[in-house]
Amino acid sequence: MTGYGRQPGYEERLRAFTGRELRPPTPAQDPVNQPMIRHWAEAMGDTNPVYTDVEAARATGRAGVVAPASMVQAWTMRGYAATAAPQPGGPGGFDELVALLDEGGYTSVVATDSEFTFLRELTPGDHIAVRESVESVSAEKRTGLGTGRFVTTLKTYTDQHGETVATQRWRTLRFRPVPAKAVSPAPALRPRPAVNRDNAFFFEGARQHRLLVQRCAACSVPRHPPGPCCPECGSLEWDTVEAGGRGHVYSFVVNHHPRHPAFDSPYLVAVVELAEGTRLITNLTGIAPDEVTVGMPVVLDWLDADPDLTLPVFRPAPTEAP
Repeated sequence: MTGYGRQPGYEERLRAFTGRELRPPTPAQDPVNQPMIRHWAEAMGDTNPVYTDVEAARATGRAGVVAPASMVQAWTMRGYAATAAPQPGGPGGFDELVALLDEGGYTSVVATDSEFTFLRELTPGDHIAVRESVESVSAEKRTGLGTGRFVTTLKTYTDQHGETVATQRWRTLRFRPVPAKAVSPAPALRPRPAVNRDNAFFFEGARQHRLLVQRCAACSVPRHPPGPCCPECGSLEWDTVEAGGRGHVYSFVVNHHPRHPAFDSPYLVAVVELAEGTRLITNLTGIAPDEVTVGMPVVLDWLDADPDLTLPVFRPAPTEAP
């Protein structure tokens, strides 16, 4: 035995498949028929009337409706149950070729191209059969997916009279997958806030562990979230004040869904009312969900989520000694 479990004479056995029949002439389960043509045209969004309208087809010189050319392969496909069921007579040429390629380590497959030649249009009543043979198996080649071989087969489609109506040259790459390198996944980042000219000061202050609240320069009413205009007096002038970091839980929810890899579910989302008289939405930390109550006092803490994001969070205020 040699590398990848190959038996002696591997190359000769592989080359011997050139010209070999993989599938004998196999008739389609159903003849060409109008309902299947209609379903195909609807699924593909193909509105050509020659596929569904007899009069439109005759106006083009045809005797009646025809099937879309690319449906030729669909007529000969086995149904789901037939695909899953074992084939009569034991393994065929296709199974033997796959087993031989597996022996060489070429266990992965990707289709590379399909080349059709259509000799005549199919009409309802035609009964199609297909046979497949190996046209070539390439020498071993290095590809971006891994080392492999290109396998080209030729499918020949015939009608009920044995006349060829189409051929299909089908090429796949059978390759040895490149071993994946073990890489530890990077920790998930919290969603990025939408930073704009109105709120940039808030996030810049957070990076410095300063909780800045916007304040109207005309009426001194604090507001959050930041905005260009005071909701109390309509003034466009504003400055900021640094909050002391104390407040109480105005309301809260225990968030279970949707899950996000940056959060440990469930997590607490609260509306905290600051001592300065405005509210902000934040996370609560250092407390179990069933211990939170509306009105409980909280104090500011800081979450340095990653080098580019710092956010204010709140935790229960320490109990004052009697």
